[in-house]
Formats: sequence, structure tokens, C-alpha cells
Amino acid sequence: MPIAFKEWAVTVRALAEGEQLLTLRKGGIREAGKHFALEHDRFFLYPTFDHQRNDLVRESHQPELRRALEEGVWPEGEPPARALTMDGGIPQPDRVRIRAWAEVAGAWTVTDRRALDGLTPFHVWTSDYAEKRLAWKRRHPLHVLLLRTYRIPRPVTVRVRDDYGGCRSWLEITRDLPFEGTPVLSDEEFDRVSQEIAGIAEANGAPAYA
Repeated sequence: MPIAFKEWAVTVRALAEGEQLLTLRKGGIREAGKHFALEHDRFFLYPTFDHQRNDLVRESHQPELRRALEEGVWPEGEPPARALTMDGGIPQPDRVRIRAWAEVAGAWTVTDRRALDGLTPFHVWTSDYAEKRLAWKRRHPLHVLLLRTYRIPRPVTVRVRDDYGGCRSWLEITRDLPFEGTPVLSDEEFDRVSQEIAGIAEANGAPAYA
């Protein structure tokens, strides 16, 4: 079955538009040992509204929170605008749209806040979001994944299952999905930016994965 990586809907949208190039992980309560493990190097991007918070999305990207509702399908229509301002205010949809997949182009473990500060231009979250991720379970490093994202030709609608819920990174999707499509950035642009990201991470002591 196809593997999907679970991420906030607003973040999936940013990745699919080339406005975000990386993601951050430490592990969720439904993962083995509550630690993140990079188990796959190619996966579909599964949009979720679990714990998505508008106050942890950069102000310049706030309009995308409303547009990110397009990633879900609710039986009674989209949630009201006021739901966007509440943590947990958006109920899980009956179905979500899978519109992109990604491959891991680089991975580092970060323990220094300076590395996170340098990587700020490459994601749509607030600095507070990144710092909270780093501070949680402080003895363990934060995983930084550089993603090369591709838009599939036509979004595929997937039914939301009960076992997709909770704080976890990896899901098995119970329908066929195509590893097809166009990269959201050209080869030249992605090579340039990925070198910049690697330079920032490694200059601040972030070791690359073996």
C-alpha cells in the first residue's frame, strides 16, 4: 500500500506550491518509542487538520489557512471561518485530497537554535513553532527533512479512517496513488536552495543522516 507522510493541511499546501522546502519532526505519541524515524524516502503528502493552529503559521501566510480547507471534504461543507482561530476547531473531514508526493533530498538532526533560525525562510511556520519542536523532549534532536515535492496530475480523494488519527507521521493509504507529476521547483532552483539549506544546517553543527 502507498505510504503517506502526515502534515498540517496548510503545510502540505505550501510544500505543493514550492513555498516550503522542509519539515521538522521529533515524534508523536502514536509512534514507536514516541520518537520519529525516517522509515521512507518517498511518500505522498497527507493533509491533516489535527492540531493545526493559526497562531503558529507566519502572518504573511495566514490567508492560506482558509484556502487549505480545500484539502478536505466535509459532508456539510467547509467549517466556518471562526474555526480557523481555535486549536482543534476544525473537525476532521470525511475525505482528504492527495495532490502531491515528495522524496527526501536531505536530512539532518538539529540541537542548536541557530540552525533553526537560519532555516526560517524555508518554511511557513513561526519561529515559536520551530522552537517548541526543538524544546520538546530536549534530550532528543529535532529532525530536519529537505523535501523535493511533486504535484500529481489530478488530486486523488482518500477516505479518512479512524486509524489515521493521532500524533503520528506515517500512514498506509488503502488505494492506489501515482508517483507521477511535475516537480514544484526546477532542477536549477532546487539545487541552489538545497545547497543553501545544507550549508545552514551543517554550519551550525547539524549532522547529516548516515
